[in-house]
Amino acid sequence: MKRRLRGRLAPYFLILPGWLWLVIFFVVPVLAMLSLSTQTGDLIDGFRQTFHWQNYADGWNEYHVQFVRSVVYGGIATLLCIVIGYPAAYWIAFRGGRHKSSLLFLLLLPFFVTFVLRVVSWNFMLADNGIILQPLKDLHLVGSDFHVLATSVAVVGGLTYNFVVFMILPIYVGLERIDPGLLEASADLYASRTASFLRVVLPLSLPGVFAGVLLTFVPAASDYVNASILGGTNQYMIGNAIETEYFTNTNYPMASALSFILMAALLIGVFAYAKVLGTRDVLDMAAA
Repeated sequence: MKRRLRGRLAPYFLILPGWLWLVIFFVVPVLAMLSLSTQTGDLIDGFRQTFHWQNYADGWNEYHVQFVRSVVYGGIATLLCIVIGYPAAYWIAFRGGRHKSSLLFLLLLPFFVTFVLRVVSWNFMLADNGIILQPLKDLHLVGSDFHVLATSVAVVGGLTYNFVVFMILPIYVGLERIDPGLLEASADLYASRTASFLRVVLPLSLPGVFAGVLLTFVPAASDYVNASILGGTNQYMIGNAIETEYFTNTNYPMASALSFILMAALLIGVFAYAKVLGTRDVLDMAAA
């Protein structure tokens, strides 16, 4: 009897450390932040719970431009990641041969360098007198006052560069799952390469694309490093607003409210996306 009971409880004991980790480092901080978002006060006199839900309305009224900008920049960067990432994943999956692992390693190699340092390197290269623009100015290919930094192009470019790998990997996994026999069958049925791609490869790889969209859009829309380093004050995203409210204004309730608005918007988008595609496919691709 005891052995049977232990057998039944064994899976729960095995998953217990994971659940404890999730509760301690996710659930508890989220509940604390939710409580803080409805408090009032200041850093000197302290904050107290007054259930001041007006923080959410004030946050949206003051920073709705940054919210919209974050969604737009994140969406554009995600589309660019698809345009860049799908051909790369396709080539590695179907043309990489025995070099697939090496090619994937080369894609991941920049991630051995810290995120901030990679963004700073782009700031150095795109500087007005940097290694890219200065030669173009010397050749009079661009005007002397031409600049890239502090523009939306620089921010979106930085987001695309830093998150394109999150698009390539799930698409690659989706393409790798395609049975080569299906392509042979389509060829036997006199389908052209274009028709085989559009009718066989693309539909079967869509779960990977959708998973890549989730993995790319969520961090891109909530990023603040690229906007801080590559963009100016006119390019600030909602992550920069949260950083300012927390570290500069020490308005912790407002920063928490903004974080929850962003979290709610992203979760609604994720669940809607998963509903359209099918939660199991999205989770399987993301996990792979």
